[in-house]
Amino acid sequence: MHDKPIPEQIIYVARRMFERRLTDMAGGNISVRAGDQLFVTPRYAGSKQHWKISTDDIISGPIATQELFSHPRFSREGKAHLGLYRTFAENEVSGCIHAHPFHILPFCVAEKPMEAVLESTQKFGTVEVVKGAPAHSQVLADQIIAAMLQKRGAIAKQAGAVLLPRHGIFIAGKDIFHAVDALERLD
Repeated sequence: MHDKPIPEQIIYVARRMFERRLTDMAGGNISVRAGDQLFVTPRYAGSKQHWKISTDDIISGPIATQELFSHPRFSREGKAHLGLYRTFAENEVSGCIHAHPFHILPFCVAEKPMEAVLESTQKFGTVEVVKGAPAHSQVLADQIIAAMLQKRGAIAKQAGAVLLPRHGIFIAGKDIFHAVDALERLD
């Protein structure tokens, strides 16, 4: 799967996430960086398409400009994705996931950090909760980026993760497969 075109990789990951209850119909989004380009799932991939997306649905555009913001289906949490790719080098972060995992959502609702209790999650450390901010706001994106800067060690190993209060999880990974692996381990 790693050798497939990026849109196919994203679709593969999206379908596995939905099948495994790592996200829900309320949404989430998945992105991959390839050089100076961002590839991301569209708005409403969960609620309107039930994660049955095709390669034609994947949105792409330059990371360095504001062009993607004018696309009518650009993901609402796209600000955080773009911000992470603008902050971290390509060899650090090339895959990001925002999701609503079944077993993680109670931590988000309670606004409680998740301690690393399994051997398979030790490398991620405690997954902290960022300060509350409206969904899909620049303030929330900035808080995600600031928290991920503190996760550079975990990202260098595989991925960093933070919880969004009453919302979900955000993961920045070395690539999309490292990110989804981290998501499942944490869930």
